[in-house]
Amino acid sequence: MAVAIGSVTLRPIATAQRPVAASRKLPFEPSEELFYEAEFSRSILRKLDVADFKFSAGRTVLTSTDLEVDGPAPEALVFKAEISSKGFFTRLFNLNFKERVESIVEPLTFTVQRTKIHDEQGKRVRTTEATFDRTKGKMSWTQRDPNNPSREPRQIITDFSGQLQDVLSAIYFIRTQPLQVGKSLDIFVGDGGRVYQVPIRVVEKKRMKTVLGGVDVVRVDPELFGPDRIIDNEKGQFSLWLTDDHRRIPVSGKLKLDYGTFEIKLKKIVSGPAK
Repeated sequence: MAVAIGSVTLRPIATAQRPVAASRKLPFEPSEELFYEAEFSRSILRKLDVADFKFSAGRTVLTSTDLEVDGPAPEALVFKAEISSKGFFTRLFNLNFKERVESIVEPLTFTVQRTKIHDEQGKRVRTTEATFDRTKGKMSWTQRDPNNPSREPRQIITDFSGQLQDVLSAIYFIRTQPLQVGKSLDIFVGDGGRVYQVPIRVVEKKRMKTVLGGVDVVRVDPELFGPDRIIDNEKGQFSLWLTDDHRRIPVSGKLKLDYGTFEIKLKKIVSGPAK
């Protein structure tokens, strides 16, 4: 469900995202855990359980081992995601995958500072780390193969300006934004050593039955597929439904691909106690 430059005012044409107001309580604070289940459908195959997702949000105090910090240890937002395949999907496609993602985000400007990814696909394992230095305008991306430590890591350094998200922090950033049907905003995402402009279209509002009960939701369609997009080698469409309230909880997602459709549904939410 698996998504920041300048300021944003939602209007019919795409605009850049705006920082999150410092005085505003974020929708997922003080802490939150979201648990999802993904189902796959293709032709005569209907709604097979294929993967579990867990997302968590909280705060952490940075140390010198986290990032290069000067002065008193700053506080940061920390987002984590864990995704793992299961059941018939693993046997059908002979694919067993696990992925862990951690994003460190500066809370006042909601700018990503570091991304760590551990990705396992069968015997293939990759670790990726990206750091984002806003003062120097540099994104440093490094990928390693833990099974072959003598292999030279892949490294890319890319220039950027303004605010930036990674794919995980983008989901949480969207939750902080006003979302009005028929309008859109742009998010700038650093992924794979490149910077992508991702238009987010606000498509519709409706009533949806969810684990939270019947709730009003708003649908957003991030443009992830196509030339110069994050996914440029296949066709698809991704839609995300969030509760139409101040919490903007992602309750459902749908990923349509040529070979089938993945539906991702919220199964449980655990919120931390208010402070």
